[in-house]
Amino acid sequence: MATVILVRHGRTTANATGLLAGRAVGVSLDQIGRDQAALTGDRLAAVPVVGVVSSPLERCQQTAQLILDRQDGTPYATVDPDLTECDYGQWQGRTLSDLATENLWPVVQSQPSAVVFPGGESMAAMQARSVAAIRRHDAAFEAEHGPGAVWVAVSHGDIVKSILADALGMHLDLFQRINVGPASVSIVRYGASRPSVYATNTDAGDLSWLSNAIHSGDAPVGGGAGQKAP
Repeated sequence: MATVILVRHGRTTANATGLLAGRAVGVSLDQIGRDQAALTGDRLAAVPVVGVVSSPLERCQQTAQLILDRQDGTPYATVDPDLTECDYGQWQGRTLSDLATENLWPVVQSQPSAVVFPGGESMAAMQARSVAAIRRHDAAFEAEHGPGAVWVAVSHGDIVKSILADALGMHLDLFQRINVGPASVSIVRYGASRPSVYATNTDAGDLSWLSNAIHSGDAPVGGGAGQKAP
């Protein structure tokens, strides 16, 4: 299959003030977030990506554009509502410190598979739609560009964490063990027999090795020799 680079949007004005933005409109990257996204774009400039798929929310589209601006070619670019933020319902717009006093908070921390946000979405539904979207786009990019294709999905923290949990074979109740920072890069390849996770939550480092096709197949016993830079 193709290789997907999962990118969380850069820091926003809401992140900086401890608000749960959810699907609120008008939440933009702050200057630190723009710098973070630009750095991610610089890291990915060495990788000829075939497409960039973004959540429709402004902060993700801003991050996606900073990635596209640094590509030599003109990758296919689109938005997918299935990659949008979780619908936090009545939690949206409240501070995290306030939400931490809610009875639902410890359930979110320890048993997210049981969580349905009041007036919003369940975390299980959030994971189901986002994983399905990633796999659907991955198959489409491979069909059009071949198994060496590399593409980018720009989304949100909980969305990326839930996709990584699925790729790692983790129950959703364990996904809070995964950290995904602003503008971070995680890398997954969906092989014929199972997904392979090549990186999680990176914010620095050379990615030019992604210009070479990742060979899928059996995992090398002992870890193998790693990827070769072009």
